[in-house]
Amino acid sequence: MTCSDQLDLFSPAQRRERVVEWQVPAPVAKVAMGLSGMDAMLGIRDGRLPPPPFAKLIGFTVGTVEPGRVVVELEPREDLENTIGLIHGATAAGLLDTAMGCAISTRLEAGQSSVTLDLKLAFLRPLSVRSGLISAEGKVIKLGRQTSYAEGFVRDGKGALAVHATATFSMIASNLT
Repeated sequence: MTCSDQLDLFSPAQRRERVVEWQVPAPVAKVAMGLSGMDAMLGIRDGRLPPPPFAKLIGFTVGTVEPGRVVVELEPREDLENTIGLIHGATAAGLLDTAMGCAISTRLEAGQSSVTLDLKLAFLRPLSVRSGLISAEGKVIKLGRQTSYAEGFVRDGKGALAVHATATFSMIASNLT
């Protein structure tokens, strides 16, 4: 790479900008903790509750909400790419952690929540801006009093499985958050 090639990489024509707005999370969390997990998830999906800041940052939305199952969706963008032009793996990890945690939430009563203990991902195929609408599905495998388990799947716009995940969640009460 020549010096002039490197300078072109930093030219104003190569710059992009994205502005992210979100609601302060603490008041939303207080309201959500007074709802069942299902009602909170439906509230976010239907626009009665603001989505968490992370959802706004990454740009995903809640699509499907069912007892024990949540699907979040993301239209891939170049600001989520790594240096080789693929969607960064952390994007899939964030989508799956959210979808699986939210799936568990749909089975919880008001005042209950969970936090991720571990997250294991297997990347099966790359994702890119050409992948079409990306969906991340989380399903409850076992809901326990202290520990719960979930499984997740990221699919591209054609339905091809790109990432498989499993996760363990610690169950917590509202007075511990």
